[in-house]
Amino acid sequence: MIAREKLENNQVFLYVIVLLLAVVVGLFTPTIGKQLDVTISFVIAILMYSMFSQIPFTSLKESFSNRRFIGALLTVNYIAVPIIVWLLTMLLPDHPPLLLGVYLVLLTPCIDYVIVFTALGRGNEKAMLVSTPILFITQMLLLPFYLWLFIGDEAANIVEPQPFLEAFLELIIIPLLLAIALQLFAKKSSAGDKIINLSAWLPVPFMALTLFIIVSSQIGKLSTSIDWIIRVIPIYIAFMIIMPFISKLIGKWFKLDIESGRALIFSGSTRNSLVVLPLALSLPNHLNTLVAAIIVTQTIVEIIGEIFYIRIVPNLILRK
Repeated sequence: MIAREKLENNQVFLYVIVLLLAVVVGLFTPTIGKQLDVTISFVIAILMYSMFSQIPFTSLKESFSNRRFIGALLTVNYIAVPIIVWLLTMLLPDHPPLLLGVYLVLLTPCIDYVIVFTALGRGNEKAMLVSTPILFITQMLLLPFYLWLFIGDEAANIVEPQPFLEAFLELIIIPLLLAIALQLFAKKSSAGDKIINLSAWLPVPFMALTLFIIVSSQIGKLSTSIDWIIRVIPIYIAFMIIMPFISKLIGKWFKLDIESGRALIFSGSTRNSLVVLPLALSLPNHLNTLVAAIIVTQTIVEIIGEIFYIRIVPNLILRK
């Protein structure tokens, strides 16, 4: 237990080292990075299982009645976020592929590793877990509308539900069912209990592995679109600075408790880059490279931001 606590207490340092290593591998040995690309979903699924396995599902029932949290969550992600994104993108050139990439990634709330970051940031990860089906359905329905509103008919038509469905099944449902099955097994068998205890070691190393694979496999795509990337980085940073404070205000408006307020901050600030990336890659060749690069850039900015979030949110922005 002492060794695991030491690992958890030093996770931020570990993530920084992993990010630096991933940048080096992705830039100087691109072949390795491309080979790692196919493992992204598998590694995230294991990360999700490791997180789910530590959540006591017998107490989840109370979270379903938390209507204030759900109301705050929908308000942040589908009213506040679109307004902030629209205002921020007014600072960008009127270049459709650029705007499409920014809108795709910033208008979709995360449904997977936000749960992990919420837990690391001492937020209510159970409330986030329960909300994932709602966030999934609502973003799938509303993203085409927002793309049509901000860009036009052509952009809205590219959003297909299949990538969302596949990601939700692979990254949420399967790991969740496995974790529940093992928890039920643990009640009847000491072997199951040992598996659950062993799973408690997985979140930090698999988060590090996930960061390494995403960055090393995708960073090479940034070099071909560097002029546009330089323009969007300040937008992404501004988004990550602004949204925690807006989410905090909305959380107070809905009278959320501290842990739920932190979860709201993480949801409002963490985007669905890993799920919308397949949408970008499915675009015509003259569009997909730039749109994918814009999305991957947000992933890198966000990952760095989350490393700060897990300390800043509970210790500065929303303290007990």
